[in-house]
Amino acid sequence: MLLKATIVILFIAVVISLFGGLRFLVKDLGGDNKKRLLYALGIRITLAALLLGTIIYGAYTGQINSTAPWDKKLHPRVTIPVEQPAPESNQ
Repeated sequence: MLLKATIVILFIAVVISLFGGLRFLVKDLGGDNKKRLLYALGIRITLAALLLGTIIYGAYTGQINSTAPWDKKLHPRVTIPVEQPAPESNQ
């Protein structure tokens, strides 16, 4: 449960950093102060790398399970028995 909370927090932090960079891009449009935009980009890249690493760690340790329909390992094919029609009597 702690791993899933960490993933959600990191995702929210990436989105906040994205909008922070957008704010710096618009606010510093004509100025010479472009370092804030680059710092925001660096923070966003770091957070995204941490998020990706956390997801890979969770999948590797089995704390995050896949429920995708195309994952045959977790969803083996279920065979549904087909009812055979009853034989007709010739009376």
